[in-house]
Amino acid sequence: MTQYSVVAIQISISLNIRKCKALFQSYDILFSDSDEIFIRTQENKYVYVFQYGVLSFFNFTPSEINEIIRIIDPSAPMWGNHELDETIKITISDQAQKVEFNSVTLNDLSPEFIRLVMLNTSQSVALDKYLEITDDILEETRQYVKQLEQTGSLRLSRKKLKMFIGRVLNVKNQIFENLYIFNAPDITWENEALNRLNIELKQTFDLKDRYQYIYERNSIIKEELDLFKDILDHNESSRLEIIIIALILVEVIDLYVVRLLQASF
Repeated sequence: MTQYSVVAIQISISLNIRKCKALFQSYDILFSDSDEIFIRTQENKYVYVFQYGVLSFFNFTPSEINEIIRIIDPSAPMWGNHELDETIKITISDQAQKVEFNSVTLNDLSPEFIRLVMLNTSQSVALDKYLEITDDILEETRQYVKQLEQTGSLRLSRKKLKMFIGRVLNVKNQIFENLYIFNAPDITWENEALNRLNIELKQTFDLKDRYQYIYERNSIIKEELDLFKDILDHNESSRLEIIIIALILVEVIDLYVVRLLQASF
């Protein structure tokens, strides 16, 4: 029985995969596309780099993790100073394959099995990040809802509203484009053991329910922003009506004054 660790860390909002690939050209790149790179640096040592800013490590010491972080992003905090990270213990054993909270038992140390654990662990960390961003936006919108309740007015500029909408759309797009939680990786399609491991990992990490939770909170934010937009549109329409009425009054008064002047002569 041998034990290893998978460590996934959120080091930035996003990573440039093309640049990262160039940094690892001297290593054995087992898989790469526009969103991720899976690398073997030594025997039984793997690094998984994701476009959404997460690095995952298998069988790395803290000092080795810090060295990779320095290579990829010198400005990123070192290991141990990150709020968003997750560690999973992996045991290689003759016992049945099993996934538990914070631990996985595997019969096989092949890269495909390790990659699946690293992938799901990284998605879990990324979901924590997106939930944090979503909660921050929701808290901001709630301040305006409270203001509306207490004062009956909304002190929110159209520019600020557009910024809110942009942030919400950005979170939704990043989750949809990067995490593909509802899709099974290609490597699981023709391997029952890999497919079962992937399903068990997603269930243990609660990925789909957490994704749904974020989606629902984004829907709440969208409803609130739609309401704010309607209020601002109504206010703008009311202002235009007032301006039009004022112009008509000015014209009527002007006409009245002209007639008075004409009558006096």
